[in-house]
Amino acid sequence: MAPEIMADPAIAAEVAHQVNPWVALAYLVAGVFFILALRGLSSPSTSRQGNRFGMVGMAIAVFTTMLLKAPVPEGAFLPEPTADDLATLVQILIAIALGGGIGFVIARRIQMTAMPQLVAAFHSLVGLAAVLVAMAAFLNPGAFDILGLDGNILTVSRIEMALGAAIGAITFSGSVIAFAKLNGNMSGAPIMLPARHVINLGTLILIIALTAIFAASEAAGPGENPLFWVIVALAFAIGFLLIIPIGGADMPVVVSMLNSYSGWAAAAMGFTLHNTAMIITGALVGASGAILSYIMCRAMNRSFISVIAGGFGADAGGGDAGAAKTDRPWKRGSAEDAAFLMKEAETVIIIPGYGMAVAQAQHVLREMADQLKEHGVNVKYAIHPVAGRMPGHMNVLLAEANVPYDEVFELEDINSEFAQADVAFIIGANDVVNPAAKTDKSSPIYGMPVFDVDKAKQVFFIKRSMGGVGYAGVDNDVFYMDQTMMLLSDAKKMVEEINKALAD
Repeated sequence: MAPEIMADPAIAAEVAHQVNPWVALAYLVAGVFFILALRGLSSPSTSRQGNRFGMVGMAIAVFTTMLLKAPVPEGAFLPEPTADDLATLVQILIAIALGGGIGFVIARRIQMTAMPQLVAAFHSLVGLAAVLVAMAAFLNPGAFDILGLDGNILTVSRIEMALGAAIGAITFSGSVIAFAKLNGNMSGAPIMLPARHVINLGTLILIIALTAIFAASEAAGPGENPLFWVIVALAFAIGFLLIIPIGGADMPVVVSMLNSYSGWAAAAMGFTLHNTAMIITGALVGASGAILSYIMCRAMNRSFISVIAGGFGADAGGGDAGAAKTDRPWKRGSAEDAAFLMKEAETVIIIPGYGMAVAQAQHVLREMADQLKEHGVNVKYAIHPVAGRMPGHMNVLLAEANVPYDEVFELEDINSEFAQADVAFIIGANDVVNPAAKTDKSSPIYGMPVFDVDKAKQVFFIKRSMGGVGYAGVDNDVFYMDQTMMLLSDAKKMVEEINKALAD
């Protein structure tokens, strides 16, 4: 709550923006914890410690923001706390308790396979929060100490609130679409609008132009300029327009991109609130999200610019690519077949996927690998740089099952070994082993690096039925190769049967 200064207005403005050195120090400590959190989250082995660092940093930031105030110079004073101050504190504590309680329940109940849509939903809330803060600042700038001596909102504050509201609105509406696609509430196929690139680019240019006009406008009093509402409405619209053309196969990159947007929205609102912790946190989230999006784009052979413009997925091929061609000849195998051939193999490479995550088969899969190693088989796990993380988070699931980290390899480190591998064991993966990414230019996954399982001597492919397709909705030629045996079953049940066969 901004101090009320019974002194010269110039002193009042100066006091409102002063920072208590202890507050600055506390925010600096919180920022260090946030950096340590990001460092910890870079590896499965340190991810829990990273989460703890993040929680400590956030606790410090929240406590500091709620309890510490700016110093008061000589000649000014703060009024005694009133009943309204106490009521505000109680309301904040109630809100924190409600939000924390809801988050705790969700965290306890959520399945790992539902994490991508949960992350998208959380991003939407961050974006909406930024919009609401900007609206509050626009309607009541005095409470945010952003009024100039002339009674108008400061120019720099108008820029901050417009940008924060615009980025927040884009994050909110884009995340809603991403959630709906990932959760199955709407089709994961790209929805192509005519002249979409022209519409998107024109809308973004219009938002920037209106922001400049809003910042320079003479109508700058509290809630006076209707351009603010136009900017917010256009930003909500462009969020939908950017994400609708993107197909399900590219959703992992979209979620990472929206994560970056939510960070920049929070940083912009940090400037409006004069809150260093929000600026630091938002900048860290925005920068790390942007870097991760770039890394994922490179891993999927996509253009980073096309991600920002909502362009990829736009040239997905049509035709009958989305229908599984179950009339083609294929071979069905059994748990006994898989157990016998893998027991006799020298090298088995396991490719886990979404089906493994859905079935929660990571523990029995590790047991299978342990049995194979007892028979002298060299077992390795292959993780795709994008699909292995979201959806399903293969690295996390394997770590949960205590799979040794030195047995887990990224695509670029293990792909050359499939030609010498005796068995490629695919458990619930699809798009990441689909040769169409290398051969079919009309495929929505064309250009995405995939595992060369077609070069292995023997392939075992676990999936529920021949009628299903992956996130990209395309058929997979691996199903029909001469060296492929399809193991049609729930992933956990099939691996349990293989384990029994190995033990006999």
